[in-house]
Amino acid sequence: MKNLLFILILATLFLGCKSPEARPPEVVNSGSFIKESVERNIELNKIEREKIQKVISGFSDKAFMPSENGFWYHYNSKAENDSITPKFGDRIAFTFNISDLDGNEIYSKNEIGTQYYTMDKEELFSGLREGLKLMKASEDVTFIFPSQKAYGYYGDDNRIGTNVPLICNVILKTITQNND
Repeated sequence: MKNLLFILILATLFLGCKSPEARPPEVVNSGSFIKESVERNIELNKIEREKIQKVISGFSDKAFMPSENGFWYHYNSKAENDSITPKFGDRIAFTFNISDLDGNEIYSKNEIGTQYYTMDKEELFSGLREGLKLMKASEDVTFIFPSQKAYGYYGDDNRIGTNVPLICNVILKTITQNND
């Protein structure tokens, strides 16, 4: 009788145990949000580029060059005799102001003051970081950054709003090379 009870319990456990089954998802995501986001960003980029081209055409006295990093720039004063541009780890001092595409000043040079930055080791919005790498000491450059190269979707949580293209006038004062 004990053996029969043991066999019955064992058979019940054996037959009653199934392998776990995957639970079907409650929500099926088709990727439509990503697709809509991409389409929205493509349209935003197109609108910004048209506005930027209009601003550039308004500067008839300045020849803006497109950078390979997706922004435009013009040398207001160029250091012809110098060949040193900032590299990773170099310490630089610079001043700049920030305006919107209509020329309304958002932050002045006096308000921002002289900035000291170690190349690629500190936070700086991507367009300005890439633009500084094109400059030599004592150069004065006007940059036009589309919003994705400036503060993008989030803005700066102060005066620069969402998706705002920027014009920055930058003067690179000094470059102290990193000898490490």
